[in-house]
Amino acid sequence: MSARENKVFEDILNARESIISTEEAEELSAQEKILKHEAEIAIQELSTSSEPIIKHLKEEKISSTHVYAKYEDVDKEELQRDLEEIKANLGPVGEEDYQHLLKLERWGRGATLSGFFLIYMATALEISIGLSTFGFWTLGIVAAILVGVGNVARWANVAHPILHGAYDKVPNIPKQYTKSGFARGKRRYIDWLDWIKPEAWEYEHNIMHHYHLGEDDDPDNVERNLQWLIQSKVPMWLRRVIVYMFAAVWKPVYYAPNTLRILENKERRKKRLPEITEYQISPFTENGKELWKNFYLPYALVKFALLPLLFLPLGTSAVFSALIIMLMAEVYANLHSFLVIVPNHSAGDIYQFSEPHKSQGEFYLRQIMGSVNYSTGSDLIDFSQGFLNYQIEHHLFPNTPQSYQQKMQPLVKEVCRKHNIEYRQESVFKRIGMTIDLMVGKSKLLRVDGI
Repeated sequence: MSARENKVFEDILNARESIISTEEAEELSAQEKILKHEAEIAIQELSTSSEPIIKHLKEEKISSTHVYAKYEDVDKEELQRDLEEIKANLGPVGEEDYQHLLKLERWGRGATLSGFFLIYMATALEISIGLSTFGFWTLGIVAAILVGVGNVARWANVAHPILHGAYDKVPNIPKQYTKSGFARGKRRYIDWLDWIKPEAWEYEHNIMHHYHLGEDDDPDNVERNLQWLIQSKVPMWLRRVIVYMFAAVWKPVYYAPNTLRILENKERRKKRLPEITEYQISPFTENGKELWKNFYLPYALVKFALLPLLFLPLGTSAVFSALIIMLMAEVYANLHSFLVIVPNHSAGDIYQFSEPHKSQGEFYLRQIMGSVNYSTGSDLIDFSQGFLNYQIEHHLFPNTPQSYQQKMQPLVKEVCRKHNIEYRQESVFKRIGMTIDLMVGKSKLLRVDGI
């Protein structure tokens, strides 16, 4: 018996001897065997649990200086087996996952409708009781944020997973929630009215970005795309101002023309024609004409003309106020989407690769090394970040629903620990600062060459 066990039993005996009452002594005697057994269990649990506790504390202490496995040293075949086992164990996509999508859709629609209700309330109160300017614009700002949240949610929480085909295998799912039916033709006005052509975004994002992450063909390589700013002689403070201004309009200025250009280049490669290298925004260019006719003008007409006109019964000033709030909502939607999308693969601790991947295991490794997660938690927290806080899991298995990514996250993290691969997860606000540093040339992407 160990010294600690002897000490426990000595304490018990001392307690027994100190009891004067004979009845109490007899009762303690009857319980002695029970106490002995409990002491043995407690000591055993302590001895078996202390080692991992100490190990965990040591890991926490040295985590900032921990040396992770080198790219070439990772067993990519075993990594592939471990990750695919996670997906296999989750089972098929079903009704529960579809209902989770519908909940997120309701939240997004609810935010939009709440925003419009606040616009109406602010205008009606201004007319009826002379609501102060401060009160009016307080409600107006909240309304703009809600409409903007609905805009971002429609893209990130609904369009994004559906256009990956995440719910295609749900039995009896309505066609508008499938990859082949969502936002097709005139349904674009119902499913996802935005500056962006859905088919162009789908090809740019699903194919060129996901399957070329960090490679030369990745169209979303922020460091490469911002060389014109990084190499300029513009002062650092002004570079940051330019980035902030760009973030406020990045969907119509960058994403819409760039996705259209990449889709056009797909057809040009088939016809062996020279590829387009510049964004074509001018309506006098071929892509620019399509951009203005089919996307810029319809979106602007609905958002900044038809919707504000709904408030005409309250007077022309109500229409003008609604227009201003809708413009504010658009700026907010651009800033919010920029915040949660751009930092996913853009910072000084993210890798890019000089050559294409050669195996599925290597593909998985690159998705981990080239991505970062944000803080995760409840559905509400995840909704606010467009579920882009599960970027690692999403890039490993792009066609899985967002409810899967929540379940996979701790399991993927454990696989990374097993293979000694860095699993990046930090606050989105910290990551946006690191991304802006990259955009202005203060930091550079890490590189894996010649593997």
